Amino acid sequence: MPKPFKTSLKPPFLRHISSVIPEGADCTRHPLNLSFLNGGSLDLDLTKKVTIIVGDNGTGKSALLEGIAALCGFSLLGGSRNHINYDTETAPLSRYLRLSWKPKVTSGFFLRAETIFSFAQTIDTIAQEGGAAIYDSYGGKSLAERSHGETFLSLFQNRFGRQGIYLMDEPEAALSPARQLDFLKAIKEMDDGDECQLIIATHSVLVMAYPNAQLLAISDRGIRPIEFHQTRHFKIMRDFCLDPDSFMAGVCMEE
Repeated sequence: MPKPFKTSLKPPFLRHISSVIPEGADCTRHPLNLSFLNGGSLDLDLTKKVTIIVGDNGTGKSALLEGIAALCGFSLLGGSRNHINYDTETAPLSRYLRLSWKPKVTSGFFLRAETIFSFAQTIDTIAQEGGAAIYDSYGGKSLAERSHGETFLSLFQNRFGRQGIYLMDEPEAALSPARQLDFLKAIKEMDDGDECQLIIATHSVLVMAYPNAQLLAISDRGIRPIEFHQTRHFKIMRDFCLDPDSFMAGVCMEE
């Protein structure tokens, strides 16, 4: 594995994401039917060290992060370039995406909630083949010996923070609200370190409220900047917190 590229430039390293759709391509089939591609004219600038993407289920948040991860050379099961040989699938959207860097960094990590156990097994396989020293980068022991939430936090606290780009797909999935606050503190440390770019897809109101992030909403209208208080997630949680009984009565009465 080549030595990771280091730069004195500050993040964001990935500056622009665009799409290139071949003439005659069938845009009615996945992944070209993803609405955020907006007819093949995806044109997205990344302006902050921390970018947070929000949207309903099925809008393509995971597909977009997976496509970026593939073009970064990261394992699609979760991990870095060091884990690429353990992939079992491809990212179809990556064929149609173009990334613009300043400069292109070669280190980082792709964290996806749905494959975290597969990633833990990959690390155990590496340890069995090459020695237990691999666990030093993950808190000193097998990730499989931890709870789901502890595994996530161990990755944040031990594996993240080096210069690079970090892609996270629903990192809050295994975290209680209190643990999500710990996650936000980890984001702040990486942000303050001025060496990391983070792109996070989330449903968590706590995570999307992270200050000074570039907040983007993905929907059938494309990908657009949005204010935190205008997100559907915030509005639902606000209405619930203001009057839980009435809110739940209304939900249960809906047909």
